[in-house]
Amino acid sequence: MNKLHNITGVIFDYGGTIDSRAIHWSEILWAGYQYMEVPVTKEQFRECYVHAERELARVRHILPNDDFLDLLRKKVNIELDYLVSAGIITCNDEVTSEGIAQYCYKQARECVEEARPVLEALSQRYPMMLVSNFYGNVDSVLRDFDLRRYFKGVIESAVVGVRKPNPTLFRLGVDALEMDASNVVVIGDSLTKDIIPAESLGCQVLWIKGKGWTSDEDAATHPSTITSILQVPDLVL
Repeated sequence: MNKLHNITGVIFDYGGTIDSRAIHWSEILWAGYQYMEVPVTKEQFRECYVHAERELARVRHILPNDDFLDLLRKKVNIELDYLVSAGIITCNDEVTSEGIAQYCYKQARECVEEARPVLEALSQRYPMMLVSNFYGNVDSVLRDFDLRRYFKGVIESAVVGVRKPNPTLFRLGVDALEMDASNVVVIGDSLTKDIIPAESLGCQVLWIKGKGWTSDEDAATHPSTITSILQVPDLVL
């Protein structure tokens, strides 16, 4: 795609965009289950993944000071407990749960380090905001990965009480940058949660497309599609 013009500010999504090469986090966790040889099918795993997401949305398991490894430990334990209660596995043992969490945390760190030069280069040129659907601890996650310093501010769904795809979350980011939306580029990994709502505000967009949750997502197209965060500097600097 062509280089973007008149950019004065940048908004990044976090989960998936910076920490998993735009691969849906269910796929990273599934790889962790396979790594630890948990005897479940992909369908059974997806059931426990959805259960954990709903549980985390309903009950405040994740605390503001939890880093990403803390989050993963809690999330994986909820998933494994579900599989036990459903009679799919016999027990939730500490070796397995810790192994999955550590595997996924290592993957996230590798992705963050890959993305770091991009964030460094962009932050030297533009003020940046982070806008994320998260659990109330994204600031702690960013500080653990030494990413917080790249962003002027953070707009997090659990804090402001609004979730993407509601464009209000991006409007708050644009307002914090004190810029016209047309001069802001939004970079995210979800067409429906990042790209479409940002475009509705008049923002420019870059969709980092990876493996999604559904086949419909994988089949979707958009003129602002790229395949890696490493392509971003060539398009906005």
